[in-house]
Amino acid sequence: MTEPRRILGIDTSCDDTGVGIVELAPGGRVRVLANRIWSQTVHAQYGGVMPELASREHVERIDDILQDALREAGLELADLHAVAATSGPGLVGALLVGLMYGKGLAQALGVPFYSAHHLEGHIFAAASEANLQTPYLALVVSGGHTHLFDVPAPGSYELVGATKDDAAGEAFDKIARLAGLGYPGGPAISAAALRGDPHSVPFKEPLQGQKGFDFSFSGLKTAALLAHRAGATPENLAASFQQAAVKFLVKTTVRAAEHLGRRTVVVSGGVAANAALREAFGKTGLNVVFPGKGLNTDNGAMIALAGAAALQKNREPSPLTVGAEAYVPLANTSKTG
Repeated sequence: MTEPRRILGIDTSCDDTGVGIVELAPGGRVRVLANRIWSQTVHAQYGGVMPELASREHVERIDDILQDALREAGLELADLHAVAATSGPGLVGALLVGLMYGKGLAQALGVPFYSAHHLEGHIFAAASEANLQTPYLALVVSGGHTHLFDVPAPGSYELVGATKDDAAGEAFDKIARLAGLGYPGGPAISAAALRGDPHSVPFKEPLQGQKGFDFSFSGLKTAALLAHRAGATPENLAASFQQAAVKFLVKTTVRAAEHLGRRTVVVSGGVAANAALREAFGKTGLNVVFPGKGLNTDNGAMIALAGAAALQKNREPSPLTVGAEAYVPLANTSKTG
């Protein structure tokens, strides 16, 4: 490869319509040229994502978001060299919108098409921009996922731990709804916590004494419900829950890093934007890498980064018969204590 290659990425895995464009330089360095996201607001009245409504809004918005991304990058469709789109995991109806759109676009342009794994995209959102070298740990923590992977080599993922029930972001949403703080729960909890006392509600640490590195948020949800019924203010509930959840996420990840001898940790996904989480990880002494601006939540640029990695490795393009999958593991093995 002697000329820069420009890759379009599409993510419609849940309720964000994301289209991004990255440029892969001959030396392997990548940079984000555009990252446009339409975050759906229709779900706020339900306190959670309505899959059918999400799919419909993706269909309505994806053309405009693509044009916005091209304008931001100063490019035309003919300037693209590859297209990547998320094939899973996610809401099947929503995934199909971006997946079929990406396939059709690649076919029309005569360029390679690559299907991308949503979680790998989140990891690339931090690792690629920071030009990280393996090995490292990767914590993907979002509304739908809480997974901890060891990444011993490029493209190799070993599952270290995962949530046994709710994802962290899902727990934030549910606590915010319980406290009447609004949706989405992550930003609402973070804002309310600034006005509350983090020591007012005595949450117990989940999975105390476990030998592995799994996560669980069901106990914190139950404790939050009991505290709410006992009269805890929304601000105190938010502050106490956030402190407990952040402490649990950081402590478990640090134990895994020590066990595996890793000094670098990638933290990505929507919850990675939480200021308290970032501050806590900053005190661990580890080299902790977060995604750049706009790359925490679901977005198309992270999928474009995954596509750039596929191009760089000379990976065969994905068949146009590839389908959307609601549940698809990134790693098939578990590496625990």
